[in-house]
Amino acid sequence: MIIKTLPVGPIMANCFILGCEKTKDAVVIDPGDEAETILSSLAESELKLKFIINTHGHFDHTGANKKVKDATGAPILIHPLDAPMLKRISASAAAWGLFAEDSPPPDRTLEDGDTISFGEITLHVIHTPGHSPGGISLYTDGSVFVGDTLFAGSIGRTDLPGGNFDTLISAIRKKLFMLEDHVRVFTGHGPETTIGEEKLFNPFAGEKS
Repeated sequence: MIIKTLPVGPIMANCFILGCEKTKDAVVIDPGDEAETILSSLAESELKLKFIINTHGHFDHTGANKKVKDATGAPILIHPLDAPMLKRISASAAAWGLFAEDSPPPDRTLEDGDTISFGEITLHVIHTPGHSPGGISLYTDGSVFVGDTLFAGSIGRTDLPGGNFDTLISAIRKKLFMLEDHVRVFTGHGPETTIGEEKLFNPFAGEKS
């Protein structure tokens, strides 16, 4: 599997491009900004975009939805509880003194247990609320893409509308920490980590917390 990590926008949110090496089919996870960078990266590897997936609805993870969809025609996928945020991206960004475009509505909504297949790759949807009501993580083949649910040595903030600390900790412990220790964790901001590392040492959700 091809994995490209692109920190985009002023908040440096991680956008991920996943590609099937055999078919060159691909998905983009969390196109938060810099649509041109994302599209150029797809073109460089001759990847064909099949889906745009938002792990949650915050503007720094959805701000380039419109431009990427306009350029590729790829459908937008998001959990239904966060889908209403797509109409309010510009207002949310403006509250931070930033600019982002509102997104088209989702073409498909995702529930816990759903799958997304492209090429020879299948992503498994895990509902991990707490940072936002409709936050999801995406697992495949020893890797999990967690949005702003879990970070290396930290967790997503829970003081934004719809956030809940207890819900977030429960999602991390009961869903993400059920994955094997070697699983690579690709986070919405900052460096990657592993499930085993966070189970042991995360100061908020780990065994020593």
